[in-house]
Amino acid sequence: MKLGEIAKQLGCEVDGDASLEITDLAGIEEAQPGELTFLVNRKYRPALETTRASAIFVAKDAGPVRIAALRSANPYLDFARAIELFHPAPRFTMEIHPTAVIAQTAKIAPGAHIGPYCFLDEDVSIGRNAVLHSFVTIYPGAKIGDDFFAHSHVTVRENCRIGNRVLLQNGVTIGADGFGFARDDDGRWHKMRQSGITVIEDDVEIQAHSAIDRATVGETRIARGTKIDNLVQVGHACKVGEDTLLCGQVGLAGTSKVGNKCILAGQVGAAGHLTIGDGAVLTAQSGVPGDVPAGAIYSGYPAMENLAWRKSVAVFNHLPELLKELRELRGTVGKLSAK
Repeated sequence: MKLGEIAKQLGCEVDGDASLEITDLAGIEEAQPGELTFLVNRKYRPALETTRASAIFVAKDAGPVRIAALRSANPYLDFARAIELFHPAPRFTMEIHPTAVIAQTAKIAPGAHIGPYCFLDEDVSIGRNAVLHSFVTIYPGAKIGDDFFAHSHVTVRENCRIGNRVLLQNGVTIGADGFGFARDDDGRWHKMRQSGITVIEDDVEIQAHSAIDRATVGETRIARGTKIDNLVQVGHACKVGEDTLLCGQVGLAGTSKVGNKCILAGQVGAAGHLTIGDGAVLTAQSGVPGDVPAGAIYSGYPAMENLAWRKSVAVFNHLPELLKELRELRGTVGKLSAK
């Protein structure tokens, strides 16, 4: 594809030879002649001098570059869109594989693809152009919207609700039992019936082997546009807002509330019955025992404002020296007192 054609489709400005033939895309350090790359992080600016790429996405206000450039208001986003031009998603024809088991009361809208060894139980509803890849299990009463895509070994439990354009990667479980037990008089644990459901709104993506538990009563809800990484646990009756990111191995205990446009980085753990305000950022491995204000950046355990945490870590690294100085001062004070 010509560089000029890529620019036209993405709405970018060409700086250089628009007739260059682009065959693929790659990172700036790995790119070869004929490939298109991108530069966003200044850390990689030196690589611009050695890259073998034929062209590069850069910001509109970036300085001169030595190779052809596509100048963009959002280079990383346009690089992502360019990948779709060269590597379109696989298309699935409308069909129901003969090995699929589908209850008579299940409803499947036109255009759906039901792959090998899928199981759709009673009163299931599947929207238009949905794709169930293989070994997907949908429990009774689950309702799923249009353009749904479930990779292999996805499970959607009874009566859960899933919106339009939801993507579930391999091994995701929607609506498994919440972790609810009540102790009896003998100290034994009595399992609480998990009578609630899980609701996944439109345009949500949940990546491999994550679990979104159903509520004990009521619902667990993941709001529109939220993206959830691999191995994330969302406990019963949690509420996660719109356009929020939950990165790998995040764990939300039951009834946690996470606002809109939050970022919880890898391995963040949140105790139950707390609220994380809109736009908050929790850095990696933060442990959150209480509420987090909107717009705050928190770090560490127990999680505190990021600046305070950084100062605390700086002090922590010098504790041996500080302890030595303290002991010397005590000794000096003791000697003076003795006089």
